Amino acid sequence: MYVFYSFILFLALFIYIPLYFVRMRIIRGENLYLRDRLGWKLALGDEQKNSLWIHAVSVGEVLSLQNLIKMIKEKHPEWIIHFSTLTNTGIRVAKERMKEVDHIFFAPLDFGIVVKKFFKSLKPDIFILAESEFWPNILKEAHKQTKGVLLINGRISERSARRYRAVRICTRKVLKNITHILVQTEMDKERLVKMGVNPTLIKVAGNLKTEVMPPPLSEKEILKLKDDLGIGRMKKVIVAGSTRKGEEEKLLRAYAEARKIGKNILLIIAPRHPRRADEITRVSQHFGLKVERKSSGIWRKDWDVFILDTIGELSTFYALSDIAFVGGSLIPWGGHNILEPAFYKKPVFFGPHMENFSFLAQRFLETGAAQVVNEEKDLMDMFLFKNQISLDEMGQKANDILASLQGSTEKTLQAIESLMEKAY
Repeated sequence: MYVFYSFILFLALFIYIPLYFVRMRIIRGENLYLRDRLGWKLALGDEQKNSLWIHAVSVGEVLSLQNLIKMIKEKHPEWIIHFSTLTNTGIRVAKERMKEVDHIFFAPLDFGIVVKKFFKSLKPDIFILAESEFWPNILKEAHKQTKGVLLINGRISERSARRYRAVRICTRKVLKNITHILVQTEMDKERLVKMGVNPTLIKVAGNLKTEVMPPPLSEKEILKLKDDLGIGRMKKVIVAGSTRKGEEEKLLRAYAEARKIGKNILLIIAPRHPRRADEITRVSQHFGLKVERKSSGIWRKDWDVFILDTIGELSTFYALSDIAFVGGSLIPWGGHNILEPAFYKKPVFFGPHMENFSFLAQRFLETGAAQVVNEEKDLMDMFLFKNQISLDEMGQKANDILASLQGSTEKTLQAIESLMEKAY
């Protein structure tokens, strides 16, 4: 199975890498870091010290692990922490936010010979992966070369579960390499069991992202930011965060119509991929809206749409909003994290497609902490701030739910420490 998988992966990369080179190197001017991904610049591990290797996919997963890694280093400073991620952005964020990590690097391409080189160099005692990164060769080698393989903050969407069940024999073989599994919800546990995982290996520990607290901002700081952006005291601000292609046009059409009724509203759009700012600018101008972009550094004060085309600032903009719309949900993408606006007590709105966060979305809806917008009329009602008292109550309920979800970091740390004891 592993030979066949490696062959298919080779063919896929043979086709994909030229396209990836054009997109990353030529269009975006970024390095592909292929040498790093092949382990050519890999630092050597210290055989005299215990170490663990933590892997996360990209920015969201990297940020979700901040508190956990800080706690590990505080309680076990003698342990070396290796940290890998897949994306350039993930590496940048990890280097900015994870000062406790000893070694940050790109995850290896999942070929047996490459993966073996990484494990031979790093010599980790424990391998930890976040959420749902089931790389067959990495997991196989981790099982052979370490004293424990742990999945933390596990999350399996129904769409992913269906795909895995379609190749259940292969899936079960790969997942047998994981010795302990911590998942976010009972639903995630049920899906893994249906995929063939032994239920005794799975524990529900909650969502680590519920304990990643954005920086608190005072009223004075928020007012200053609004002044810098030219947002008047009487204006109401809607922040649409992590939007995807196909959503902005729906939002902008409804926003343009709503402005014909109420002029005191402003829209800030934070696309999931900032490079799409040009496209969003064109759509905004098509509706006759004046646009400014965060990256320009100098902004007119009479803008209608402000595009947040930078990375790492969305939480700050949620803090200054009056309403938060969470993207990836008006189209069949599966939604994005709704916890940051909840931290700032903002009423949360999202579309009908929240499959990736179904547990949280259902919890928020059941308690009245969020609303679903299905069509243009719903979006217009959102932009027009129907029933302000209700919106304030939604924001408080969202914050209450967030507070009720705490505890996952401590449970995850305990699971890691039990593996550490076996490594001594």
